[in-house]
Amino acid sequence: MHKSIPVLIVIAVAGIGAFIGWLYATTIGCQNGTCAITSSPVNNSLYGAFMGGVLGNILTDYLPTKK
Repeated sequence: MHKSIPVLIVIAVAGIGAFIGWLYATTIGCQNGTCAITSSPVNNSLYGAFMGGVLGNILTDYLPTKK
């Protein structure tokens, strides 16, 4: 496997996480604005990107490697 594939997977999953975070903030969000993470779409998108990056990093550990 090429060395850049795991990096691309982490970036892709982080992007998906950012989109899901933005989608959550704009559709459900925090009703009164006192929630720290979900109070704005930017905060929620950054949190989603971070969590997606963590998940993507975990997923790359399970990819098959060449010997």
